[in-house]
Amino acid sequence: MAVSVSDSTKSLLEQAQQDGVNFPCGDRYSHEPPLETELHLRQILLLIQCLEWLWSDRQNFYAFGNLTIYYSPDQKKFEDFRGPDFFVVLGADRQPRKSWVVWEEQGRYPNLIVELLSPSTAEIDRGLKKQIYQDIFRTPDYFWFDPHTLEFQGFHLVDGSYQALPSTDQGWLWSQQLGLYLGICDCRLRLFTAEGQLVLTPEEHNQKMAAKLRQLNIDPNEMI
Repeated sequence: MAVSVSDSTKSLLEQAQQDGVNFPCGDRYSHEPPLETELHLRQILLLIQCLEWLWSDRQNFYAFGNLTIYYSPDQKKFEDFRGPDFFVVLGADRQPRKSWVVWEEQGRYPNLIVELLSPSTAEIDRGLKKQIYQDIFRTPDYFWFDPHTLEFQGFHLVDGSYQALPSTDQGWLWSQQLGLYLGICDCRLRLFTAEGQLVLTPEEHNQKMAAKLRQLNIDPNEMI
């Protein structure tokens, strides 16, 4: 009954262990600064794992984190690049990449971006990056989240400008692009279905299935 983690997530974990949480990007490493804390790494992994598990039967999206996006109009990798903490591109082939090169991806930019705030990046995430994602990327859904203070805000592109998203009673924000809510649960940013169900990680799914089997007096270890 075990659910395996995707190859891309395994690669992410392995590289993070080898390089002290510097993810492999671009020609070798991301042009973005190294991830600030363990919380930032765990949060990125959580979002990747949950979306890959929910959309395990889909091959038309790409979701990853801290990966350099090159978008120079002159198609030069040393110009115009950013490395969002987490992003999703819809309509893309689901395959590993060392970087996201816009001119090699039919001009596609992320449909959704999540930036994780930290003392050294918060001002840029709320200002310069927000402006770039609005005016150049034209990314429809932009969110930021602080793993330490739990500051959480989201925006949707309306007539070329980001408009703040209204929250539900639970404080969740709707992503039109994913068809999912984003919200805080146990101090982490999580995904929720339109029906309000928490999107589980593979490990959480295994635990839930094991609990159900035990209720039926079945030893889940015998099912492996």
